[in-house]
Amino acid sequence: MEVAANCSLRVKRPLLDPRFEGYKLSLEPLPCYQLELDAAVAEVKLRDDQYTLEHMHAFGMYNYLHCDSWYQDSVYYIDNLGRIMNLTVMLDTALGKPLEVFRLPTDLTAYDNRLCASIHFTSSTWVTLSDGTGRLYLIATGERGNSASEKWEVILNVQTSTPLVSFQSLPAYEEEEDFVFLLLLRIEKEELDMKGSGFFVSLEWVTISRKNKDNKKYEIIKRDILRGKSVPHYAAIEPDGNGLMIVSYKSFTFVPVGQDVEEKKDEDMSDKIKAIEPLYYWQQTEEDLTVTIRLPEESTKEDIQVQFLPDHVNIVLKGQRFLEGKLYSSVDHESSTWIIKENRYLEISLIKKNEGLTWPELVVGDKQGEFIRDSAQCAAIAERLMHLTSEQLNPDPDKGKPPCNAQELEECDIFFEESSSLCRFDGNTLKTTHVVNLGSNQYLFSVIVDPKEMPCFCLRHDVDALLWQPHSSKQDEMWEHIATFNALGYVQASKRDKKFFACAPNYSYAALCECLRRVFIYRQPTPMSTVLYNRKEGRQVGQVAKQQVASLETNDPIVGFQATNERLFVLTTRNLFLIKVKTEN
Repeated sequence: MEVAANCSLRVKRPLLDPRFEGYKLSLEPLPCYQLELDAAVAEVKLRDDQYTLEHMHAFGMYNYLHCDSWYQDSVYYIDNLGRIMNLTVMLDTALGKPLEVFRLPTDLTAYDNRLCASIHFTSSTWVTLSDGTGRLYLIATGERGNSASEKWEVILNVQTSTPLVSFQSLPAYEEEEDFVFLLLLRIEKEELDMKGSGFFVSLEWVTISRKNKDNKKYEIIKRDILRGKSVPHYAAIEPDGNGLMIVSYKSFTFVPVGQDVEEKKDEDMSDKIKAIEPLYYWQQTEEDLTVTIRLPEESTKEDIQVQFLPDHVNIVLKGQRFLEGKLYSSVDHESSTWIIKENRYLEISLIKKNEGLTWPELVVGDKQGEFIRDSAQCAAIAERLMHLTSEQLNPDPDKGKPPCNAQELEECDIFFEESSSLCRFDGNTLKTTHVVNLGSNQYLFSVIVDPKEMPCFCLRHDVDALLWQPHSSKQDEMWEHIATFNALGYVQASKRDKKFFACAPNYSYAALCECLRRVFIYRQPTPMSTVLYNRKEGRQVGQVAKQQVASLETNDPIVGFQATNERLFVLTTRNLFLIKVKTEN
């Protein structure tokens, strides 16, 4: 069993600004243009059976406005008539109406259980489309942006068993074969899951190909399925198709595809039950940790190899690596032991070097185990917290302690038992090769900087927001820190009603919008044309970062949001707004 490498993200210090003072509110007017839509956006409301947080993340917060990263300032949306509408901006003062470029053959209004229709711009001449009813399209568009050569022609039309949402698509080329890779997302019911919500998230990696350039027929040649318990924040296939990267709250694993359900029903049932059961259980006291592993049948002492190092553990069962990795903290490896109990369990005792230190995890980045709290520990914690509770129906909250202002709490003050992780999967072996435990580095948004590269993702680091560009070809620097939005991690935490987050592909500004009306723009620091002094320190300020606020003249909810280098596009159910961000000085 191969073990994934535990990695970390390397911050480039020159891209950080420790002297950043904050954003200055600017009252400069932002030119805003409004276009009324001929038909309403094909918005999908959550049904009564779509009640979980994962349904809300996947469909309730869906961005219905799609930006063509191959052509600047070109956006698309799908309306209730099944039309794909495009607005390409050349000049703000000469805006035309959105134009129809393609019409879906399916009547969307006839489907009660449809999902959000989604578009992805695979290349400068290809588009992949999911209509939300389970039908997938691969479309040749010609050179988009040129009305003379742009003609959308369906080259693959496939019906799937259940509705899904397209997550990402990209092309790849070899000497004799063309490929198109698709990532599709579903939320399905899990009948055997008695613990959680009863739903699981399925990511399907689909490979479409044609054998030679003379043959115009494309077909699906491969399907790989990943399963997890949370909707991924970010998922992207590497440009060469050799790997897949996922940022998620809970880990994903590949599951076998193509098994005969009727013949192997009992085997599938047992596999699902095993998947629910953790790989190992562990407990801890102030002095030591105890790890319990269920042994395979007919295991003997000779089948078990356990190696202890000061900050590392390696467990091998029957010649296969079972658990290997860096421990959260150091242990006394010479005093650590293991025994076999009842011929069924392997019990490992690790002695802590730092007594009293509570470990949040056993092996750094490993999610396969389950932590079990000791009853005595729970009782001690309850006793320490006793002074915070009362049997009185309405006790005096201010008695004996200073008052607490709940408005001072932010999202960054919330403690999550599990943190998000960034995982890289190998496209051939379908195994996890790299894992980054993101800890408190909250995921914010993703943006396509270069359409030929993987999308970038933005994470909160302390108070800042850092933009990372994945590089599948660079093993020593697989994730590159390319830009910093100063203090944006702290600023966005105060925006309780935020819905969408974006930034310009050239990093000149970041923007977020609320559910209704308001849009906030945070510009990168720029040199001052006039002399300005810091009153407290008495030094001259050479540059300033501006914050601007735009208020839309509508009461319709915002359903789409996209940023380009010069403009912000905001979509409501009945209108498309264009905010000119790049203005002449």
